[in-house]
Amino acid sequence: MTHAFRRFARPGLTTTVAASLALFGCLLHARTFAQSAPAKLDPVVVTAARSPLKLSELLADVTVITRVDIERQAFGGIDDLLRNSGAVEMTRNGGPGSVSFLYIRGAETRHSLVLIDGVRIDSQATGGAPWESIPLSEVERIEIVKGPASAMYGSDAVGGVIQIFTFKGNAKTQLQLGLSTGSLGTHRIDGNLRGSQGILDYAVAASTEQSRGFVLVPDKKNYYATPGDVGYQKHNWSTRLGLQLSPQDRLELISLASHLDAEMAAGGGAIGHAIEDNKLGKLSWHRQWSAALNSLLSYSESNVNYNLPVFDYRAETRIRSYGMESNWRLTDEQRLLFVLERKEDSLNSPGLTAAGGSRASRAENGATLGYFLTSGSFDLQAHARHDQDSEFGSANTGSFGVGYRMTDGLRLVASTGSSFRAPTLYQQGSGLGPNLGMPGVRPLKAESGQNRELGLRYAGRGTEWSVTAYRNLISNLIDFSGSTNSCAFFSDYGGCYGNVQAGLLQGLSLTGSTQAGNLRLSGTLDLQAPKDLSTGLLLARRARQYGTLHATMPVANWQFGAGLQLSGQRYDNAANTLPLAGYGLLNFDAHCPLTPQLRLQLNLDNALNRVYQTAGGFAQAPRTVMVGLRYSPSL
Repeated sequence: MTHAFRRFARPGLTTTVAASLALFGCLLHARTFAQSAPAKLDPVVVTAARSPLKLSELLADVTVITRVDIERQAFGGIDDLLRNSGAVEMTRNGGPGSVSFLYIRGAETRHSLVLIDGVRIDSQATGGAPWESIPLSEVERIEIVKGPASAMYGSDAVGGVIQIFTFKGNAKTQLQLGLSTGSLGTHRIDGNLRGSQGILDYAVAASTEQSRGFVLVPDKKNYYATPGDVGYQKHNWSTRLGLQLSPQDRLELISLASHLDAEMAAGGGAIGHAIEDNKLGKLSWHRQWSAALNSLLSYSESNVNYNLPVFDYRAETRIRSYGMESNWRLTDEQRLLFVLERKEDSLNSPGLTAAGGSRASRAENGATLGYFLTSGSFDLQAHARHDQDSEFGSANTGSFGVGYRMTDGLRLVASTGSSFRAPTLYQQGSGLGPNLGMPGVRPLKAESGQNRELGLRYAGRGTEWSVTAYRNLISNLIDFSGSTNSCAFFSDYGGCYGNVQAGLLQGLSLTGSTQAGNLRLSGTLDLQAPKDLSTGLLLARRARQYGTLHATMPVANWQFGAGLQLSGQRYDNAANTLPLAGYGLLNFDAHCPLTPQLRLQLNLDNALNRVYQTAGGFAQAPRTVMVGLRYSPSL
């Protein structure tokens, strides 16, 4: 590596002065603002069972990220936050703003179902969510479910589900403004307003962010070497309006939009632009028919538009969903869940030449029945689902889990479940899709999974831990294969999309946290072996080990935090011949109140200025310093 690549990215003079003055103000401020430790809560989680359950009642392996965790992070986006939580692995073609891929338990990024307030976000071109452009400042909490969930959600949830919840209106009016600046010319402004007036409650949020970035591809021998810094700009907004028409009836309207303009390596020393515009909307009616029965009717639409002008490429995905959900409490111990829904996918892209034009579409109808039983120390949760796809026929999936409280605080859980992911419209209908006019060439099949897992969990006396062993066999994985003669049109890519292999995702996940006086410690560790069964080799860009360790401690007015992010060696290719070295990142954060309404935040990420890559040839962010202020006036 060159000396320039290892350079220390120093913050500008303005950032350094701002940090010094704010730090001096905290040290001189005489008044101590009491910060009592919050009581340990048992939050209600809705994603894991598609029905509201307390976290302690869930049988799935779940991670919940709160707004406190979100505000602790200053540099990077939602993909960085999820990696720092230890729930996923991340690879990225550069810094924030570059294309990101997230892997839950080693599953492909397209195998994670992503929801924003219940609205599906997906690309029918690449498959998977556009992580780099999903806004973070508008997010209130995130629920991450590890393991398949197609029995509840249908296609896509082979590796897990990530649901992102935006701000919701409060009974008390609240305004929060944020301003941060730091290394690499990074600046961010965000704000949100929440409250209610009569039967109306509302939440409005917006943010803007820009960064000069850094040298994306430093190797000058690389065709995609970048001659200078590669940056990005982001703009986002969201609204959430609710009408409580009566004690039994609530209407809600949700909308969100994001725009990302990220510079990228276009080859030959040129810098291009990747432009992403994402929008979503949802209208829903919640009805409480009785104390035991409620229902939810909803219509939603999401649009993911990706444009590369330098390569004359664009892809526009639209997903429309219609749904009805109902929860029925039979007794104090038993509940039923009913779901009926329809999903309509469409893709507009010039690459869909095999479809006879630039547009392709399909529809999928699904029905789910869920059953929940809690009886003393015993819990049972089961789901069964049938899906009918207009292109690929029917799919039946199910899940079954049991839990047993062995002692006070100690619980044994076991579950099994199946899943599937329908091929994207691009995989099936582009020039890289199969040539169905040739003898022996078959249409793509849906990818499918069979998962088994066993876990042991403990919670009590300020300490929590869990150990989960899992084995997920995924069949009919879609990749490039075969002769180029079997491609619909193109023949320069060494093959076309086909069902070529099976993958085995197996491993052990450990999480834990404990309180020792004022010191709070938490950590995660994943030991895994995600393999291609046709070769016995590791799947590309997945490490055998990765984990996190985080500590927080109050000192006077300050709240200090330190985090360690670890990843073992990975391979950049399926042949396992291009190793990517393991790495460890050390991060620090600190915040203190300057006044009851104004809070200072300091962040030092990649404190040791570690040089590492998550995708071959693409640099990751060097050491960064960020200084932020959050203002929450009394209204």
